[in-house]
Amino acid sequence: MEAVKIGILGCGGIARSKHLPELQKIEGVEIIGFYDPIKSRAQECAEKFGNHAKVYETAGELLADPGIDAVHICTPNNTHAELAVQALENHKHVMCEKPMAINGEQAYQMEQAAQKSGKILTVGYQSRFEQRSLYLKRLCGQGELGEIYYGKAHAVRRRGVPTWGSFLNSDIQGGGCLIDMGTHALDLTLWLMDNYEPEYAVCNIYHKLGKNQNAANVWGPWNPEKFLVEDSAFGFIRMKNGATVEIDCSWALNIRNAKESVATLCGTKAGADMLEGLTLNGEKEQSLYVNHIDVTNTTGISLDIPYSDNPNQMETEDWIQAIRTGREPLVKFHEAAVVCRIIDGMYQSAKTHQPYYF
Repeated sequence: MEAVKIGILGCGGIARSKHLPELQKIEGVEIIGFYDPIKSRAQECAEKFGNHAKVYETAGELLADPGIDAVHICTPNNTHAELAVQALENHKHVMCEKPMAINGEQAYQMEQAAQKSGKILTVGYQSRFEQRSLYLKRLCGQGELGEIYYGKAHAVRRRGVPTWGSFLNSDIQGGGCLIDMGTHALDLTLWLMDNYEPEYAVCNIYHKLGKNQNAANVWGPWNPEKFLVEDSAFGFIRMKNGATVEIDCSWALNIRNAKESVATLCGTKAGADMLEGLTLNGEKEQSLYVNHIDVTNTTGISLDIPYSDNPNQMETEDWIQAIRTGREPLVKFHEAAVVCRIIDGMYQSAKTHQPYYF
């Protein structure tokens, strides 16, 4: 089996906690190149995760190396599009951390580059790889819920503001909780509904609790003067087929029951929610029913990779298998681009106080 040779762009927390440990587990994968603006971080990762790895002086130098087959983009949001386009133009497959880009135009540029290059472009939406997600996707595909005309994307934390890095910087990140967490929940909801044609979006964003000094937070207090993004967002999307999608999102919200990266669906035959495990509900023979599903004893959609209860591992296995076989990955770039355009439209709606039409 020929080795898949990987280059890493960005050696911060998401690379160290998710991408690099999972790549290390896969036979026939070699992580041979690292770049980070802070060179010492790249050197540390090369020593810990690399296989005779090289530390590059610039991102461009890594992307131009013909010995690298694919790159993982783990850099701040505002660099995703530029690096992905450059990688694709250099004939590299691309795994890009979410969000795909900070606006719809940049996502379009990435789509065009992927189509032109013929290389694989995917985005890090690991919530799809949870076992309950895969099982529910199978049920939706089989028509068990009927026509799904309502979905709700839940991306709510009570107090979970990421106070490190550039998370609170709008210019670098493109926004706050909506582009950071909402993107996961919205991707999952649209994927389960198999609906990627939005008509318009309406959204309100709030910067309320972020103004508090020494507020309670699992990652410690923040500086209100540097909290430049929204702490909560609430949106409504009408799809072209008449379906409704809602999204609730927060880093900080005075709510007791917070749920993150899960979905609720309502169809003509049954409903489903992921608020506590996976629950199905509907009616049979004029009687209502509620089923709490044990996903450890169920089978989801068919994938040519081993099942695991670690969604990060499955995401990485799926990505590497796509490179080896030439098939599409589970997360397709045109689907991720729709998520990006919707979130961009929601920010525009919040700014103008008007619906944003796609």
